[in-house]
Amino acid sequence: MRMTLHTDYALRILIFVAAQPSGICTVNDVVEAYGLSRHHLMKVAQHLRHLGFIGTTRGRAGGIRLAATPDKINIGALVRLTENDFGLVECLEAGGGACTISPACRLKGMFAEALDAYLAVLDRYTLGHVMQNRTLLRRLLGGMSDAA
Repeated sequence: MRMTLHTDYALRILIFVAAQPSGICTVNDVVEAYGLSRHHLMKVAQHLRHLGFIGTTRGRAGGIRLAATPDKINIGALVRLTENDFGLVECLEAGGGACTISPACRLKGMFAEALDAYLAVLDRYTLGHVMQNRTLLRRLLGGMSDAA
């Protein structure tokens, strides 16, 4: 299984916002820290706002902030909401089953079990777990200090 860039960028945005000493930043701050496309990050930020993971404020002092504390943002839930296709093989896709051996094949059950295990592991973690090395993350994301 490979996550989409949308989910990857969603995780990166949440990590960056959680690393902010002030708890707020702009999409441009995220763009500069990661060197990613502003256009793509804007779309992802809008989706995160729609899903309730971040809040946004317009204006001079505006920006994006987490809508909940990092320990309340579950990684498994985020992945489920940002990924649009968990069909690891054709027969697991919506409307799948065109494979000739699908009625007798046991791979479908094995892949379904593997996907469930993958998501179960992610369900055990929150953004708070990701942020346990906050000081190092801040340094890597542009020299933010804990004192700021």
